[in-house]
Amino acid sequence: MRAEAWLLARFWLEGIKMLFAFWGSLVIGGIVAYLSEKNGFTHHGVIQAIIIAIGGVVLLFMARVMFNLSLGSHGLNAIAGAAGALILIPSEAIARKRRGRR
Repeated sequence: MRAEAWLLARFWLEGIKMLFAFWGSLVIGGIVAYLSEKNGFTHHGVIQAIIIAIGGVVLLFMARVMFNLSLGSHGLNAIAGAAGALILIPSEAIARKRRGRR
């Protein structure tokens, strides 16, 4: 009985660590999106850039959990996922659309 309680506590703590890693990754992705928008790297708008970056972070986080694919720490994965998603979305086409040119 004692070993089962220890094992249960261990898995519970691992789950808590994963929860903090996930939310921390989302925050880092939001910060990357905000900074890329304010520095002129993208032309989506702040809210749209944050949504796009969070999507990239979630995809990379799930790839890490399911397939053990990683670039290093959770923070580095979050930065890479957010930047990758922001690069893949055609930001220049959105900027042209806002200016009224085709």
